[in-house]
Amino acid sequence: MSELVIVDSRVANLASIAGAFRRLNATIAVTADPDVVRTAARLVLPGVGAFGAGMGALRARGLDTVIRDVALRGTPLLGVCLGMQMLCEASEETPGVAGLGIIAGTCRRLPSNVRIPHLGWNSVTAEPGARCVTSGVAAFANSYALCESPDGWTPAWTTHGVPFIAALERGPTVACQFHPELSGAYGAALLERWLTGRPVSEGTPRNGSPGLFRRIIPCLDVKDGRVVKGIRFQDLRDAGDPAEQAPRYEAQGADEIVILDVAASAEGRDTQVETVRRVRAAIRIPLTVGGGVRSVDDARQLLAAGADKVSVNTAAVRRPELLTELAQAFGRQCVVLAIDARRAAENWEVLVIGGREIARPDAVAWAREGESLGAGEILLTSWDRDGTRVGHDLDLLRAVSDAVRVPVIASGGVGTRAHVAAAFAGGADAVLAASVFHDGDDTVDGIKADLAVRGFRVRQ
Repeated sequence: MSELVIVDSRVANLASIAGAFRRLNATIAVTADPDVVRTAARLVLPGVGAFGAGMGALRARGLDTVIRDVALRGTPLLGVCLGMQMLCEASEETPGVAGLGIIAGTCRRLPSNVRIPHLGWNSVTAEPGARCVTSGVAAFANSYALCESPDGWTPAWTTHGVPFIAALERGPTVACQFHPELSGAYGAALLERWLTGRPVSEGTPRNGSPGLFRRIIPCLDVKDGRVVKGIRFQDLRDAGDPAEQAPRYEAQGADEIVILDVAASAEGRDTQVETVRRVRAAIRIPLTVGGGVRSVDDARQLLAAGADKVSVNTAAVRRPELLTELAQAFGRQCVVLAIDARRAAENWEVLVIGGREIARPDAVAWAREGESLGAGEILLTSWDRDGTRVGHDLDLLRAVSDAVRVPVIASGGVGTRAHVAAAFAGGADAVLAASVFHDGDDTVDGIKADLAVRGFRVRQ
């Protein structure tokens, strides 16, 4: 009998969740073999992406019946994100496809008056009686959710447009809409309680009002496995080891790490994958990776190595249907469209190939089209401001933020704390920065403290 079995549903961030349990010294098996799943002492059903694809993958291997049987006999079961949704009866995402039916209810699409996907950190408020889930702050990535608490379960709640279930508990079964494996110390403590069976201690602090926190994201531009930095991607200088830089920023309070391979090539793919593995092993927060992603297979390699989202730029401009292919394979919450924009006479033009080529005449129109094709987030870089530390192009930021309903990350130009605050006031959901951190001129926690004083909601 395996101590802990993680189901390989073929739609999961397995490297992240396996790494989280290895850090807790758990003996794990990652498998799609029904016989191994059936004998698990503890079972984890992870997942990202689309409900229909996830259920199809389970049924194709006979895992749906096995997981139901394991749950019915009282084996401790943990469902994460899509894994939680697949434990439900159905989802509006894929009408007519039945879920596992362990949790009564149908997952509904979150309302259109907020940015979807629901990406980032949000408050979790646990109701009395929970043995595993506490109130805290966790990392989410979802467009659908269960909005009513089923009978017999102890819920925890959050809000994005509407209140919805952040987690459920009943006996040895725990289901989390958020990703505990990407939720830092809070998530690690939850996984340890579920793994050991130790209940929540008395006096767990309650949390503030729910709602997404503004994100601060250090960016690691990487070449040949080393962090580099320059101005407008030129005159690159060495800035350290990404596997050492990333955990340092996590300790400062970084909400996410972005790795962009600035010299990605087919020949360098192995180096890039190894870099992702090393960084994933060192951090417990979301990781986005870009550079050289030209196909679903390229993205799958990076996700398997430990990325949670992939960023695409030139390849999407060349072949826009790539965005749709990625969204269908992994869910739009995994797909980031990176746009490098340079001010032109009356608008902003789209640059590719490291800024060497004008690819589209209108960056705002490309952002809108990218959203319609499947992008779940826009990483917007002002080419004019990149590395200059003179502040963001706020006109560009406002134009794109107003044009799309997905989250927007502002990049290019951070030099002072006031620049970060101005970007959030201008419509950014997150701010990405590099040289201000790499050169030691400021820290993530310092910027967040300043933002809090200015009245912005940040995770501290």
